[in-house]
Amino acid sequence: MEKTYWFFDVFLIINKSAVIYLSDINADIVVIGGGAAGISAAIEAKQALPSANVIIAERLDRIGKKILATGNGRCNLSNKNLSENSYHGSITNAIDVISSTKSAEEFFSSLGVLCTYDSQGRIYPQSNSAATILNALRIKLSQLGITEICNLQINEIQKKHNRFILLSKENKIICRRIIIACGGYAAPSFGTDGSMIGLLRSMGYKITKICPAIAPLKVASDSLKGLKGVRVKGKVSAVANGKILREEIGEIQFTENSISGICVFNLAYFMSQYENKLSLKVDFMPEMSTSKIEAYLLEVRNTRSDCTLEDFLTGIFTKNLAIYLMKNSVDKKLNEKISTLQKNEIQHIADKIKSFEFKISGCSSWNNAQTTSGGISGICIDNKLESTLDKGLFFAGEILDVNGDCGGFNLEWAWSSGMWAGRNCAASLKIKEI
Repeated sequence: MEKTYWFFDVFLIINKSAVIYLSDINADIVVIGGGAAGISAAIEAKQALPSANVIIAERLDRIGKKILATGNGRCNLSNKNLSENSYHGSITNAIDVISSTKSAEEFFSSLGVLCTYDSQGRIYPQSNSAATILNALRIKLSQLGITEICNLQINEIQKKHNRFILLSKENKIICRRIIIACGGYAAPSFGTDGSMIGLLRSMGYKITKICPAIAPLKVASDSLKGLKGVRVKGKVSAVANGKILREEIGEIQFTENSISGICVFNLAYFMSQYENKLSLKVDFMPEMSTSKIEAYLLEVRNTRSDCTLEDFLTGIFTKNLAIYLMKNSVDKKLNEKISTLQKNEIQHIADKIKSFEFKISGCSSWNNAQTTSGGISGICIDNKLESTLDKGLFFAGEILDVNGDCGGFNLEWAWSSGMWAGRNCAASLKIKEI
C-alpha cells in the first residue's frame, strides 16, 4: 500500500518580497474550504478511512467563521420538515443525499451536542449559541488528527499521474483526492467570494446561472415610497409571465428599495430563472376573501363617513401602509371625505389589498444573501458527488447548484453533502488500495 506524508516544518528562504518553499505538502485527501460542508466532509472521510492523511485548506485565518454567523448567532443547523420541495437547482438528488447520511441532529449528538427545535421545526443547539457547534466540530477534528491549514487560497488545480497538485501563491500541495467545499458567493466576508467557481469554470465545469438566494428582493424606490419600516403579515406570490410560481405566508418587511422577510427570502431563487420578468404579488389580508373585505370596507364608509380618506384603512393597517394603499388604489386626495367613496372604488381598494403587485428589479447584494442560487451543474457530478470530468475530485455544499429554503435547510445540505462526499471519497481510496 502506498504511504504518503505531509510536512509542516517547512524550510523557508525569505527574499524580501518572496517566500520559497523547499518541500511540498503531501496528503491523501485535501478538503478545500473550512465551512460546514468542508468540516463534515473531513470528519466523515477520516472516520471512514482512519489511515488517510486529511487536510482542510481554508483561505481565512481560521475555519468555521460563517457557521458562527448562522441563525443570527444561534446556528439554525437543520429543520425537522425536510422534503424535496425545500431544495432547488439542477442537482435533483439532494434529498436522497440527505437521506443517505446521519441527520444534523444525529451527527451533532454523536459529537456531544444537545439539540432542540422550535414550533416551526427549526433545529438549534440547546445552548442557543453557534459557538457550541463550531467548538464541537473543532474538538472532533483534533481527536481525529485532521490538520487545518489556514490563510491558504488555492489558485490552480492540476492533475498529473493520478495525483492532484494544488497551487497557491506560496504553497504546493500534492494529494490523491480533493473535496471542494468552499461555498459560493454569498456572505463574502466569511470567505465565500466565488473565486473557486471561476477557477472551475476555466477547467471546463458547467456553472449554472449565479444569483443571490435567501435574500431581499429589490424594487424601484419610487414604488415603495412611504413603506420604509413597515412590517405586515401576509401572503407573497412569485409571479412570472402571468403564472404563480410559488406562494409563501409570513411577515413581510419593506425598506426604501427592497422587500424582505423569510417568506420573500424563499422566493429569491426565482431571479435566476425569471430575471426582469419576476413580480411579487402581496395579499395583505390572506385570512379574508375579497368579498368579505369589501363588505367590511362598506361598513367603515358608514361608521367613518365624516373622516378623511387618510383614516379609511387605519383600523386594519398601520397608518403608513393604510395611506400607501389609499394613494395607490383610488384617484382621490387624502383630505377628501370617506363618504365620497363609491362602491366601485371600494371594490378596487379591496382588490389592491388582496393583490398588490411589485415589479422586482433585482436581488440584494451578496453581503445580504444567505446562500447562492446556481453553481456546479448537476451534469458535472454523479450520485456520489464525484466529478464526471476529473475522477477523484468530489464536491459538497453551496458550491453545487443546490439551494434550500430559509430555516436550516441549507445547513442540513452542507452537513449531509459533506458527509456523503467524505464517505465516498474515502471509499474510492480504499478501492484503490486493494
